[in-house]
Amino acid sequence: MGKVNKRGKKDQGRKDPENEVLGVTRSGMAITEKVAEELAEDFEKNPPDLSTWKRRYVGRPSLGPKGLSPRVSFRVPPELHKAAWARADKEGRSLSELAREAFDRYMDTDS
Repeated sequence: MGKVNKRGKKDQGRKDPENEVLGVTRSGMAITEKVAEELAEDFEKNPPDLSTWKRRYVGRPSLGPKGLSPRVSFRVPPELHKAAWARADKEGRSLSELAREAFDRYMDTDS
């Protein structure tokens, strides 16, 4: 009887773990244990100059100065949520835009 792995399935036995493909890069290069070790070794010998790298910002742009954009979260009844989505769709805007405008209008009132 063959060996059983952690998942309870029969182990097919690895013939060459160094050549097992662990992943593939965007360009299609197969990453094996051997390739990963070579890349890590090269990186350690020739580290990139991070001062030349351009910072990539992820996510949505900030709404406030200096990158500040605090979040506000609150609950609404299902009917209001559905109506807000419908109005945002009708106006071609996001729900966040609609909510920001409504909140802004409310805060500008004198009552």
